[in-house]
Amino acid sequence: MSDEAPQQASLRLDKWLWYARFFKTRSLASRVCESGKVRLAGTPVSKTHQKIKCGDVLTFRQGEHIRVVRVLALGTRRGPAGEAQALYEDLAPPDRENRLPKNTPPPVAQRKAGEGRPTKRDRRAMLRFKQKARTAGND
Repeated sequence: MSDEAPQQASLRLDKWLWYARFFKTRSLASRVCESGKVRLAGTPVSKTHQKIKCGDVLTFRQGEHIRVVRVLALGTRRGPAGEAQALYEDLAPPDRENRLPKNTPPPVAQRKAGEGRPTKRDRRAMLRFKQKARTAGND
């Protein structure tokens, strides 16, 4: 008798996205699923516990790219990158020319010389700008 469990027929969407290393943490994958930004066979998903199976096609945004992947295997753990890449087939790989180089610093808010200290309104605008730049890099 084998110690291994039989192959699962389905797996939670957030777990699979995390196993396949599309998102750094499972909670981040869950947040993306709950926001309705993941499509399963063209239908928006708003539940993290949505079950997926082999052959399903997922569409979601990752950074500045739209990812379209077909589920090849469900996986049993979050393993190394090679193992994670065996879980899916990339139907629309992101263009390498459109990516920012890894060492590119985030955009910085510019102020004219001699304008003095920023006002409360200016400070809030700069904070919004910085937060937007940070969240764009984490997707």
